[in-house]
This record gives sequence, structure tokens and C-alpha cells, in this order.
Amino acid sequence: MAYKDLRTHLQTLADQGQLVRVTEAVLPEPDIGAAACAVNKLGEKAPALLFENIKGYTNARIAMNVHGSWCNHAISMDMPRDTPLKEQFLQFVRRYETYPGKVEERATAPWEEVVIEDDINLFDILPLFRLNHGDGGFYIDKAAIVTRDITDWDDPETQNVGMYRLQVKGKNRIGLQPVPAHDIAIHLRKAEELGEDLPIAICIGNDPLISTVAAMPILYNQSEYEMAGALAEEPYPVTTARHTGLQVPWGSEFILEGRILSRVREGEGPFGEFTGHYSGARRMPVVEITKVSHRRNPIYEHLYLGMPWTEIDYLMGINTCAPLQVQLKQAFPEVQAVNALYTHGLVVIVSTKVRFGGFAKGVGMRVLTTPHGLGYAKVVIVVDENIDPFNLPQVMWALSTKFNPQYDLVTVPGLSVLPLDPGSDPAGMTHKLIIDTTTPVAPETHGHYSQELSDPVSTDVWVEKLRQLMPKA
Repeated sequence: MAYKDLRTHLQTLADQGQLVRVTEAVLPEPDIGAAACAVNKLGEKAPALLFENIKGYTNARIAMNVHGSWCNHAISMDMPRDTPLKEQFLQFVRRYETYPGKVEERATAPWEEVVIEDDINLFDILPLFRLNHGDGGFYIDKAAIVTRDITDWDDPETQNVGMYRLQVKGKNRIGLQPVPAHDIAIHLRKAEELGEDLPIAICIGNDPLISTVAAMPILYNQSEYEMAGALAEEPYPVTTARHTGLQVPWGSEFILEGRILSRVREGEGPFGEFTGHYSGARRMPVVEITKVSHRRNPIYEHLYLGMPWTEIDYLMGINTCAPLQVQLKQAFPEVQAVNALYTHGLVVIVSTKVRFGGFAKGVGMRVLTTPHGLGYAKVVIVVDENIDPFNLPQVMWALSTKFNPQYDLVTVPGLSVLPLDPGSDPAGMTHKLIIDTTTPVAPETHGHYSQELSDPVSTDVWVEKLRQLMPKA
């Protein structure tokens, strides 16, 4: 059963011991950001948080860390809460490969219960607060943002659902950061070439799968709603927002509709980002909100990000690994698994069979030209097929013993990376690195790898036997 909205998902998290309801009175700052940062320091089974008593607000509720552990991620996929990470990855890939899933259009939605079209004041409507003390303002950072190519409006395949940071700058004015490699930047460029504003819908408080897909590097002509349907293994419900004509999630808590103002730029930032650094301030596009719809007593969902690991690392983990694996296997069927969990895949680890000398370096080059690789993938480590890329001790063993800098290091200069990477210089440009730790295959012959150890016979049997003998927690 897929979750149609945030509320049913939160209830399931509560039923499985993965939701903490905070009923004591808390300050928006610093309490909520500090608690959301602290919860990920509790370990791999960190729960979601629901704040129900926020000083300065009446009846406001704020959900944090909804995706912030592998237990929560498993529950969002309707899998047992203790499903191991590798199994979650394999199941995610299996569902991804059933794309396209089905989409169900519904005539009405719960978010239409309250409609505001006059005197919009986002500071009254949303319980806004800063996550980190150096943030330059109030941010919305876990919204599903919907745009469409205005030059091909009738083609639903041009519609994009993405996740980008938003800075509330005025009563109905929001700063938007569209990363150049993402689809929204393509839509905005086409609109601005015509001198037209770009319709936009900002959807807050969503079911867990559309948040996962919105942060996922799928292909330009793939539909996020059809991908959500594939991951849910049942039709994904949407409703057409009447003001903009954009399809939005049926189960959202808030829908903010408006337009990105053509050729308007204003200062935006700084903001504490997923890189563990403040991003600085830049001139960014501006959104004017002209209609707000929301559920009665809505739940505002937010996401803490900062020094890894935080919720964003769980949210953007497996959903980055899976598209990379599928896209790589289309060119190289020998690819076995892809780990892009770290800092949103600025480092990518790929395990592959090797057919001939130099093959692994070709796999690494392909990573750099995927939709994700163009904006991220700064370092690619390629390992043999018998190395589990999710097992870092195995990866470090391969790096320690199979890697020879004279033969196995490829530096590619002057490639693109997202401007938020603090190591890029100028911002948005970097050299990238491929590290080949695979066993040399002819005509490559360097090194001496003919006497590699293997596990004793029946080790796998004893792993399971000892697991059964261990004391139960």
C-alpha cells in the first residue's frame, strides 16, 4: 500500500515506533532546527519528529526528519522497517525498472479546503523559521516544485517535479535557486527567451514517494508522477491546479501557485547546505505567489540539512544510486551496483565486471555524462564485481591494494558541477577524477594479483548460523 499523503505516512511511522511527537512548547529558533540536527546523531534508526506546540503560532504543526533514517526510508517504500540498505537499493531498482507507472487524475483534492487569493502573506500562512543560525532568511527546502515547458505546454512529458531551495523574501515573494543542470533551469531559460513568466506550483507537505522522486536525477523526458507510480506499484494520484493548470500531488498539505518573473534576479542566500558549508549569496530568480491553497490545520514539512549525515542524505541517497545504475547498465550491462550515497553523489562508487584493459575507466567516464554526473559526480571510484560498493571496508581494501596512481588515475579538467560545491573554482566548474581500482585485464598487465585470498568454504553458511545464535535485541 502506497501512502497517498503525509498524514497517513506519519501515522504509519508512529505505529512502527518511528515517530516522536514533541508536545512541549518549543521555540521555532533554535529548538526545531537543533532537534532535527540532533535526531540524526541518535543512530541509524532515527525517528521522524512532529512538533505540535510551537511558541508564537496557533495550531501549527511541523514535521521533520520524515525520511531521516534507513528505517524511515524502508517504511516509505512499504517495506519492513529493518530491511537492510542493500535490499532497499535492489528493490528500488526493481521498481524503477517498471517505469512508467500509472497516474490517476482526481477532480478534487484535500488541499482545496482553504483558498487564499487576496492579500497573501506567507509569513502568516507558513510557520517559517531558520534552520541554521547563519541562514540569510526563512527557507522552504522540502517542497515538490512543478513547472512545464511553455513552448510545449500540451506535452505532459515536459512537466517537471523537482526539489529546490526557496527563500521567502516578502509576503508573496520567494527567491528560487534553479541548479543549471536541472530541468527547471531549462524551462526558465525557454520562458525568458520569449520574455514570458513561467507558471509554477510549490507543493509542501507531501507523501514520501513524490519527495523521493522530486529529489531524483531521472531523465528529462521521464515523468516524476509516472516514476512515483512505478515506485508505489499502484497509480499515483494527482489533481490539476486550476490557477496554473499544472498537475500537482493530490495529497499535499499546501499548494502555492504563481509565476517565476521573467528576467528578474535578486540576492538570495546564504543558506547552510548539504555540503556542510554555507553557500554564500547569489542573484537568483524570483517567484510571485498569486494563490495559496491548503488543508485545514495543515502540517508544514521541513528538512534539516547541514554537516552530513542529516535527513537530506537519506532522502537523496538510494534515489540517486538507482537511476545511475539503470542508466549505466544501458551502456555497460557489466555494471553490478552503484553507491552514490555520499554528499548527494559528489563521490560515486561503481562495481563492474571488466571485459578488457581500460574498461573500468570507460565506465567512469560514462558516470560523468549522466544527468546526475553533469552536476555532481566529482570523484568516481570503480571497483571489481566482487566488491560491494556499499561496503566501505571492501572499497577501501580495493583502493589500498589495487590502485596504482601511475596507471589508474584519470583527471578530467574543466567540467561542470553544481555551484554549491565549495571546492569548485570558479563556482560551477571543477576538475573531476576517476579512480580505477579494478584488477588489471589484458592488455593492462601492471601489478601482481594472481594470489588473491577467498573466504573459506562454507563461510556463508556460518554467517547465517551465527546470526541465528546471536542474542536477540
